[in-house]
Amino acid sequence: MASNQSVKEILNGTIESVKTVIPFDVEIEKPSFQKKPLLDTDLGVLIGVNGDIQGRLVIEGSKESVGLIGERMFGMPLEGEMLESFTGELANMIVGQLATIVSQRNVEIDITPPTLMNQLSLLPENRRSLCVSVSLENQQSLQMTLLIED
Repeated sequence: MASNQSVKEILNGTIESVKTVIPFDVEIEKPSFQKKPLLDTDLGVLIGVNGDIQGRLVIEGSKESVGLIGERMFGMPLEGEMLESFTGELANMIVGQLATIVSQRNVEIDITPPTLMNQLSLLPENRRSLCVSVSLENQQSLQMTLLIED
């Protein structure tokens, strides 16, 4: 079972990583525990986390939200396959940065390659789900969910 300290470090590291990777100011909402078996969004990415904590990190948002971040990073709109590819790369950047941050705090994790999830996807049940909303510009947002295996 993951220690509360490891979960706290993963949560704080995720927030720090998002603020580092996204190239403009964001507002982080208060984290909450939820039971959320269904992903209902335009774009989502699931990345497995192994090590001091076992689980998955799901990053989800609308095409407009992810597109806003991509446009700010690359200076041009991203659509279609480029937007889907960017969604996976954005998740890699966030979770890769997370792994670096938490390793400096003596929490060891390994991450899996991203799995793209579109539209309605069933998330694994029987896990604690810690959710954080990230408010972007233009009333856009991302939802980050840490699914913790007990």
